[in-house]
Amino acid sequence: MTMRSTLPTEPAQSPRKRLKIVLYNPQAVFFTMPLALLAIGSELDPNLYEVVTIDARLDPDAEKAVLSHIGDALCLGITVLTGAPISDALRISRSAKRARPDLPVVWGGWHPSMFSKECLLEQSVDVTVRGQGEETFAEIVDRLAHGRSLDDCAGCTVRLSDGTIQENPSRALAQVDNFRAHDYGLIPVERYFQLKGKRQLDYISSQGCNFRCAFCSDPFVYGRKWVGLEPVRMAMRLKELWDKYHFDDVNFQDETFFTKAGRVEALADRIVESGMKITWAATMRADQGIRLPDHVWVRCKQSGLRRLLVGVESGSNEVLKRIKKDIKIEQVYETAEKMLRFGIAGHFPFIVGFPDESDENVQATLDCAKRLRSMSPEFLTPIFYFKPYPGSALVIEAVERGFRLPETLEEWAKFDYVAGEPGPWVSPEKFELIERFKFFHELAWKKASPGKRLLQRLARYRCNKDNYRWPVEMLFMRWLAPAQTLS
Repeated sequence: MTMRSTLPTEPAQSPRKRLKIVLYNPQAVFFTMPLALLAIGSELDPNLYEVVTIDARLDPDAEKAVLSHIGDALCLGITVLTGAPISDALRISRSAKRARPDLPVVWGGWHPSMFSKECLLEQSVDVTVRGQGEETFAEIVDRLAHGRSLDDCAGCTVRLSDGTIQENPSRALAQVDNFRAHDYGLIPVERYFQLKGKRQLDYISSQGCNFRCAFCSDPFVYGRKWVGLEPVRMAMRLKELWDKYHFDDVNFQDETFFTKAGRVEALADRIVESGMKITWAATMRADQGIRLPDHVWVRCKQSGLRRLLVGVESGSNEVLKRIKKDIKIEQVYETAEKMLRFGIAGHFPFIVGFPDESDENVQATLDCAKRLRSMSPEFLTPIFYFKPYPGSALVIEAVERGFRLPETLEEWAKFDYVAGEPGPWVSPEKFELIERFKFFHELAWKKASPGKRLLQRLARYRCNKDNYRWPVEMLFMRWLAPAQTLS
């Protein structure tokens, strides 16, 4: 199959026949709704295209489902995260190509956005979409429907008819208000509620991020730009969805939800006025938290704000400066105090194991995690290891110093950026200390059953004394419940 297609020159075979687009979400261990597929599928004209969404997390035989639909499909689109989902994406792409060699296979998502050319070394993949996908994928579909080449289609990388790989010009980040509202009818919403164990709707109200964190790929993918939905339109859409699906909670999947305080306040006002009885969770930076006026905090709480995710990354101002987080640790504590005052739960993730991070800086992170965790049983402080996530400034620096990134899709499929072993910058001794701390720190402050309260008291003693030697409790409990791979 080449990108100089011989498909029909009209968008439909007859006035009543729509062209089929198959969208696939690979296997993973979490049940967040496939918002990327919702975004690109909803942007296609429903009068011209029939969108079929298949999610391997829901379908016990996803491969069979894909094969049953591709016989008359215009193309197969797959969203691909770095890590284990790559393996399933490869399996499905190869199976689809064996069944129908002429079928255009299009990959989008985080991994193709960062490795657009490298993904096309895989012969079962024909096109990769970089960054924001709505306009690009819609144009790809339109060109395929009309038998037109993708040679100059902005925002994608394509294998041409002579086998060469061509990276087309980038596409400017479009205002998300220009797109069609996401059609949740493309996915089995009730099934996601069931698997989550709660009636929680996943929703994304903005794309991109203005900030420059050196450990993050966002600056590479979105160029430090941010676009968000207008709040009145967003509230009206949420009310329509609430009337239809009767959800209890909304999980906003934005990178930085509180980028514009006025927008958040307007949304909170509309939620209160609408009469929706919901709670919601979102992301916030610590510097955004201290700038947010108290009356907006109050309004957010009234509208149902229950939890904020505030990335801390490090307890050391020295490290925060190096990773270009552009916050101070004092701002984290001030934002946490506000959350405590307004009765809002918190999720404060940390990262340890940055290249050249000193023992003192690691200890500062552990101390910060202890301080936050002890402020409230509703404050969680998970600790992750720095992983060389592609596209970030720290990784570019590490590669220049000799660090080797995975080179094949199969190698990237084994890359677990959530769990697994740390990078080479963490010594075995430091890894042992951090793993023991993580266990006892979590046990010390979590809500414990009566049978675990003795273990909890022991864990608090260990944390207070920074004594993690002979961790028999940890070994026993991890033997009972082994850790799960997360990515």
